[in-house]
Amino acid sequence: MLTKRIVPCLDVKNGRVVKGTNFVNLRDAGDPVELAKKYNEEGADELVFLDITASVEERKTIYDIVRNVSRQLFIPFTVGGGISTVEDMQKLLFCGADKISVNTAAIKNPGIIKQASSKFGSQCIVVAIDAKKTQNSWNVFINGGRTDTRIDAIEWAKKVQQFGAGEILLTSMDRDGTKKGFDIGLTKIISESINIPVIASGGAGDLKSISDIFEYGCADAMLAASIFHYGKFSVSQVKEYLAKNNMEVRL
Repeated sequence: MLTKRIVPCLDVKNGRVVKGTNFVNLRDAGDPVELAKKYNEEGADELVFLDITASVEERKTIYDIVRNVSRQLFIPFTVGGGISTVEDMQKLLFCGADKISVNTAAIKNPGIIKQASSKFGSQCIVVAIDAKKTQNSWNVFINGGRTDTRIDAIEWAKKVQQFGAGEILLTSMDRDGTKKGFDIGLTKIISESINIPVIASGGAGDLKSISDIFEYGCADAMLAASIFHYGKFSVSQVKEYLAKNNMEVRL
């Protein structure tokens, strides 16, 4: 059995970590460097840093903050937001990122996935899919959840795997920040449709919701923000619970 990964997420705006509900109503959650240090010490398996307004503001990711965060880490570090070229990715890798996450750029220019995976290796390339339920499907949204592409999330996941993505960061916009549990249906369908790892995001609440996304949603990793930032649970508490429930985690 593969080890399940616990991944805190830093959503960054104006140099501060923020967290909202359904991608809106953001509130402050702290300093990204201090939080990175905390999660590294707590035993997080990886850390994700998303500059959440970079794409919609049409600017680049905050390189200095990425560099300072990376200095606190001895675990894999994924960075996303405002990335539109392979050169942007290279700069972030030089700043200390281990993986690059793209969402808006991948939709606008799917070729960037193939270019980047050829240059850096597929293990470096994460495609983020922000999905929202419609009447008959889940649609992919871009620009920080502001723009409906009308692209089916399941079909898009299959395509990005073909293009060379090494992993998918799947966020349920309907569950984001609600603490009501992950979207098991969405996660399960996508996880079973592809052969690359899926990180489930959006809705982490109680410990059982985390266990459920692994057991029933077939996720390879879970990403959470609110429950960690505001002290509901520590990374170690989550891992201890999962271990007691016979799930393989790195303790």
